[in-house]
Amino acid sequence: MKIGRTYRDSTPWLEPAAHPPEGAPNVLVVVLDDVGFAQLGCYGSNIDTPRIDALAAGGRRYSNFHTTSMCSPTRASLLTGRNHHAVGMGMIADWCTGYPGYLGQVSRGAGTLAEMLKPLGYATFALGKWHLTRARDMTAAGPFSEWPLGRGFQRYYGFLYSLMDHWHPELICDNHAIPTPRRPGYHLTEDLVDQAIHMVRDQRAAVPERPFFAYLALGACHSPHHAPREYIDRYRGRFDAGWDVARERWFARQVELGVVPQGTRLPPRNPEVRAWDSMNEDERRLCARHQEVFAGFLTHADAQIGRLVDYLAGQHLLDDTMIIVLSDNGATAEGGDFGDINLRRYIQFLEEGFDEKLAALDGLGGPGYWNNYPRGWGHAGNTPLKWFKTHAHGGGVRDPLIVHWPKRIVQGGLVSPQFCHCADIVPTILDAIGVQAPRRIDGVDQLPLDGQSLLRSFDDVQAALPPRVQYFELMGHRGIWKDGWKAVARHEKGNDFDADRWELYHLDEDFAEAIDLAERCPEKLEELVALWWREAERNQVLPLDDRDRERALFTYWNRPRQSWVFEAGMNRVSGYAAPAIADRSYRIVADVELSAGGSGVILAVGGCAGGYALFIDDAGRLVHEYIAPSRRWVVESAPLAPGRHRLEFLFRRTGHLEGTGRLLRDGETLAEVEMTDLWPLGATAGGVFCGYHDGSPISGRYAPPASFGGLIHRVVVEHLAESGPEAAAAPGEAGDPGLARAAAIRED
Repeated sequence: MKIGRTYRDSTPWLEPAAHPPEGAPNVLVVVLDDVGFAQLGCYGSNIDTPRIDALAAGGRRYSNFHTTSMCSPTRASLLTGRNHHAVGMGMIADWCTGYPGYLGQVSRGAGTLAEMLKPLGYATFALGKWHLTRARDMTAAGPFSEWPLGRGFQRYYGFLYSLMDHWHPELICDNHAIPTPRRPGYHLTEDLVDQAIHMVRDQRAAVPERPFFAYLALGACHSPHHAPREYIDRYRGRFDAGWDVARERWFARQVELGVVPQGTRLPPRNPEVRAWDSMNEDERRLCARHQEVFAGFLTHADAQIGRLVDYLAGQHLLDDTMIIVLSDNGATAEGGDFGDINLRRYIQFLEEGFDEKLAALDGLGGPGYWNNYPRGWGHAGNTPLKWFKTHAHGGGVRDPLIVHWPKRIVQGGLVSPQFCHCADIVPTILDAIGVQAPRRIDGVDQLPLDGQSLLRSFDDVQAALPPRVQYFELMGHRGIWKDGWKAVARHEKGNDFDADRWELYHLDEDFAEAIDLAERCPEKLEELVALWWREAERNQVLPLDDRDRERALFTYWNRPRQSWVFEAGMNRVSGYAAPAIADRSYRIVADVELSAGGSGVILAVGGCAGGYALFIDDAGRLVHEYIAPSRRWVVESAPLAPGRHRLEFLFRRTGHLEGTGRLLRDGETLAEVEMTDLWPLGATAGGVFCGYHDGSPISGRYAPPASFGGLIHRVVVEHLAESGPEAAAAPGEAGDPGLARAAAIRED
């Protein structure tokens, strides 16, 4: 470049546009959530997944693919090609503790695949679940450096949290919250696929020769299990025989399909799973319906994946697009014996009565419930493997993996048996493109990749891969694989780690971990356990930590606050920034001007799974409605006259999780209610809204978006000093561990 006095004696220079290597494919990675090894039709179940099955028939199924057994760790490994602790994600992002392996975000020394491909000229899109950002950083205040656009993606549409209401999602577009879509029949999975199609379409309209990397992380099939009624009802009666029979039938089909080797022994039922025949008729009816809902959810997701595949085929892109479909961990046991109807209660250690569960049977899967299926169906979903999501046994870490790429995989429908891991996806994609992982990204030296390329298995399903060692650890559950042998220990929370019993399996001969060889081969076990400790130290696994929800107290930390100010017209505020009102005295004060006939929401926090709203109903009454764990508390006034007023809801705590709520107008008490059985840690899934509420409705007395018909000057939520005999037992300031940070605890 030369700069002269004018352009006539100057020489310009522009950085040339990046061009990927000749023949570089498009890449589509589809991540299913909490889908176990057996739950896809092509892996043995009788759940209909014809579009994913078709990808398997034209590509590769892997029978020995492993993950980290929980969502954020798997996604961190999947997107970086490194082990999860090594990049700072030893546990879900919500539960970071500040140790090097537990940062709650991916370290800068571990660039994501998007950060690797963008400089090569790839268009990079992320859609759906992210869950790689600390909870306290998920608000409109940022920082945004660990949101998708800060980690190499050029477009993002989805949700930052671990789980989501598929009927009323809290959506982010790029770096900002957007209104909840309200079109009739809306469902999040359909929306995510629509947006994926739009992103690919728009990019190709501008630069058609530019390849894309699309990362589509569905919320399906993590709880809450939400699906259109027609998908649920098509399974009516299909699971009435129960999970024990399903497990046996699915196992037989797995052997027939070749995803489980001949001679594999089906282990006994997990001891915490009830025998189907031991339950009464109502219990079996409820449990069967939960599985019908789950199956409908999965089949609906399969249909949406099919729409995306059809779009690529219609644009003549399918042959040159590497499609990778996988699950992030095994099926879950979180639903207990009979499933949950509101998993917010499960997260806060609150029980549901069986009669409550049964009464919800016909509504499961719909907008009014946050349901999860019983652990027995999770056990069947992991057939033939033992244990569940979060465990280091096969039920937690062995998952489906399908690769479809017609340009490269010529002989489809085969099963590849090689041991592989989610860290292998990045090296495989880089190998397919013909490039190496960069040594530096944005000036930061990069960690070496832990994964290895699977590309040779595209040509030869029996291709030998280089020798490797792979450790596993999550919440104290530990495992290690080497040369077809696996040592594994299931840890009980609170127990001495040194007292854990290690088991030993020769997986080359015992696919399902059915025959424990620990006593027969003590030297082999000792060798592997010693190797685990070396790998743990090398990958930042230590210190071992078996805490689960308690860890949220670290990641939710914010500066102590006594008050929150909201204004009409503001965007949705993340639930992580919601007022910390749990188990304390507080008040909501609204400076408003009421208009004749005007109604609408003044302040709403949360949604149908738990929350509260202050609003004016159609009759002009001031109403406060609070959805408690097992009931609703409603207090209302007589109709109010138009004009400017100071409207208040004042809550005085009188005991643990109980108190008196009062409505006031200009200092005058209008009505009051005694409230008990309140949320111990808040219930703000759904966010905070001022002047409207376009999320999951808290009350049936308004219809979202319920825009306020008057004028809101401002709304203040503030703590009140505790008084009386309960004062000494009142909780500390918001921001202290266990209150503000836990106001909207979200679990993977």
